[in-house]
Amino acid sequence: MKKLILLVLIFTSVAAFAQTLTTRVKTQNGELEGLKLESGILTFRGVPFAQPPVGELRWKEPQPVQNWKGIRKADKFGPRAMQKAIYSDMIFRSNGVSEDCLYLNVWTPAKKSTERLPVLVYIYGGGFMAGDGSEYRYDGESMAKKGIVAVTINYRLGIFGFMAHPELTKESAHHSSGNYALMDQHAALMWVKNNIAAFGGDPQKVTIAGESAGSASVSAQVASPLSKGLFAGAIAESGSLLGGRAPVQLSEAEQAGVKFASSVNAASLAELRQIPAEKLLDLSSSTRFPVTIDGYFLPETPQKIFETGKQMDIPLLAGWNSAEMSYHALIGNDTPTVATYQNKVKELYGAHAEEVLKLYTAANNADVKQVATDLASDRFIAYNTWKFIDLHGKTNGHPVYRYLFSRIRPSDDKTIIGAVHASEIEYAMGNLHLIKLFNWTPDDYKTSATMQSYFANFIKTGNPNGEGLPQWYGMQSSIPKVMIIDVESRSEPEKNLRRYQLLDNFFAN
Repeated sequence: MKKLILLVLIFTSVAAFAQTLTTRVKTQNGELEGLKLESGILTFRGVPFAQPPVGELRWKEPQPVQNWKGIRKADKFGPRAMQKAIYSDMIFRSNGVSEDCLYLNVWTPAKKSTERLPVLVYIYGGGFMAGDGSEYRYDGESMAKKGIVAVTINYRLGIFGFMAHPELTKESAHHSSGNYALMDQHAALMWVKNNIAAFGGDPQKVTIAGESAGSASVSAQVASPLSKGLFAGAIAESGSLLGGRAPVQLSEAEQAGVKFASSVNAASLAELRQIPAEKLLDLSSSTRFPVTIDGYFLPETPQKIFETGKQMDIPLLAGWNSAEMSYHALIGNDTPTVATYQNKVKELYGAHAEEVLKLYTAANNADVKQVATDLASDRFIAYNTWKFIDLHGKTNGHPVYRYLFSRIRPSDDKTIIGAVHASEIEYAMGNLHLIKLFNWTPDDYKTSATMQSYFANFIKTGNPNGEGLPQWYGMQSSIPKVMIIDVESRSEPEKNLRRYQLLDNFFAN
């Protein structure tokens, strides 16, 4: 009997030890050794989720990671994707720039690998031309403190992530080309599904989120048939691939690839693959490589997918900022007068100008800056985000929550009326303290606490509401309401529906 009790005790202690999460975690491909932060959060950086997309793997869908022996250090961020220094607000901690860029980062608060905590996978923005999962504003420690396993991922950019070409289509098992960046994201989500339980995460409770190009990526992942079952919720901050941002047909994208190859005197795909990554980046810096209806990742336009309810049936939290674009984007540096504004609208909309001016009305010169900001912001990104929200709300069976972020950061350009593009990220992720460019005030931290709590609640339950927060109503309620996120956040009825419906008329379905 004593021997039996001793064996039970030994087995129990071994089992408990095996479940304890440490800086060493065994994934399907091998063992990782990460870091323990002062907060107690464990972090694993520079974790490969696909083979390096170099050589013959340039312009191929991501290939499975090869297993490694021994313990792989996961204490430094991997290289960021090939890119130029485009945006001044991007502050990286990555290990340089490289075509070998398919790495992700994990932050976990779990004490045991059996905890099954909710998971956030964040997709960075940057116009599909720049960005990285190592940026301070995406750091996952703050979300981990909320009981969430946070993951940031990398994906290929520019020509490396989106070039289509007839030879690429021919060599593809799926008869498609382009969209390698979106397939990188998909591969990262597959890695999460297969490995996140080892970090204490629940593969059945994954929420994806992203801002700008990351938000457009979210809409693409929700639309793609390949993503079914990989996540249970989505957060989209300023952007989608619907409305005026629709991807191009494969044939059009292929011809753009042929034209580029000809411009650099590359007679074949093999010659394109022989061009060094740095040189290829330079050669392609003035060429746009769009998202493609490739027949595989995107079998048809996202708009058609959402209109017919073929997208993932999941809850969505989405919105945009109050000044996504400055009035200067509409009227340039001209004096903001009613005459200047009306002339620009007539130039842009021709016979439809009067319709636009009825909904974007400047009664006097003092109104022009605000009205021009509204129109410029809607044209840039608010309308296509609305389109995502509108269609998903009509054709899926889960709640859709919409916000308008209105908090203006300290020291932001005072000529811009409202919260600028991308300024909500550090508030939503709870990372104001990591961004040293601004002299944050108690009101900023209050706004951040509210927004992060909404996001964390949504990640955990599919509903942003929680104790101590203003009630956030879904868009499918009898009176659709928008959550205004600011120092004093509040829910208000939708005011500008007619604006988005008007803009909707200017884009083919």
